[in-house]
Amino acid sequence: MIQSVPVREAYKGKGKAVTNMNNKETSTIMKLAETAILAALCYVSFTFLQIKIPVPGGDATSLHIGNAFCVLAALLLGGVYGGMAGAVGMTIADLMDPVYITGAPKTFVLKLCIGLITGLVAHKVAKINESTDKSYVFKWSLIASVAGLAFNVVADHKVWETLPLPVMGLMSDAGYETIENTLRHMKEKAHQMGIPMGFDPFITLSFMALPVIVILTFVKR
Repeated sequence: MIQSVPVREAYKGKGKAVTNMNNKETSTIMKLAETAILAALCYVSFTFLQIKIPVPGGDATSLHIGNAFCVLAALLLGGVYGGMAGAVGMTIADLMDPVYITGAPKTFVLKLCIGLITGLVAHKVAKINESTDKSYVFKWSLIASVAGLAFNVVADHKVWETLPLPVMGLMSDAGYETIENTLRHMKEKAHQMGIPMGFDPFITLSFMALPVIVILTFVKR
């Protein structure tokens, strides 16, 4: 038996399909635009805000906060888009710098993995985008950030000294003597690597502190 469908109902269904398609396309365009912005932040933070440290033997070492923006991108956009933002931004930065150009392929893989791991923990395991509990979101954002940055340290870097900053990623709850001794050791190592005496690289970088920088880490590269 053939049933007729009212013209109004047919157009209503078609209208819903078109609207859903437009919303999906708009969402994708927004995600790509946000990815491009965060990739640019990764590039700028590494290229213009880094402190290069000369090392005997021609090895390349620097202090920078580019990885913080890789983590931030994954927390905001998810693992795939955030990972691509960090990978593209940091890889372009390497390609534009003769010192790091040979390490660009490795940088792409490492920064992509930082984003994927951070996004996996934050959005797939903890599902922070579905929660309205600020303390829950903050806790899992820190855990996800540590997971992503820990991978980067294990995969590519040697850590000489760390100073945990558990209070909003900005302050330490350790005693004065502990903080003073740790910072002194970090400064001594920095000076041994070529930082001029009387120059404090950590104070220079402190103005860019973000909540996603949960551990102040002094690493090679």
